[in-house]
Parts: sequence; structure tokens; C-alpha cells
Amino acid sequence: MEYVRWFLNALLVITSGFLVLLILMHKGRGGGMSDMFGGGMSSSLGGSSVAERNLNRITVALALIWTATIVGIGLLIRFG
Repeated sequence: MEYVRWFLNALLVITSGFLVLLILMHKGRGGGMSDMFGGGMSSSLGGSSVAERNLNRITVALALIWTATIVGIGLLIRFG
């Protein structure tokens, strides 16, 4: 049981790091503080490239693994 806890903790650290990096790689969509004060010069071009769609898919998949890891750790703490 202790090996599972170590594995889940290591997986949580690894997925957290990669998730931060993947989120930072996304292109900004505007609507932040700079747009509020007139600094937003972004154009909304409805489509996205294949690379952006793949980045979105990888980010969502990694976020699901991250969430499942947290649920697993919570179950081990509660019932283990």
C-alpha cells in the first residue's frame, strides 16, 4: 500500500509540473487587465491551428490524469 502512495505522490508532482508548462504554452485570448484599459490589440480569428488543438487535447488529458491522481490520494487517505 505504501508503494501506491509513493507512486501517486510522484505522479502528482510530475503531472503538476507538466500541466503548468502546458498551460503556459497556450496562446492568450485577451480579455484581461490590459484589454480593460485599452491595451488589447488582439484580433479574434475564429479558427485554431492543428498544433493548438493538439496542445488543448494533451492539456485536457493531463488534467484528467492529475485529477484522478488527486482522487486516488484522497481515497488512500480516507480508506487506507
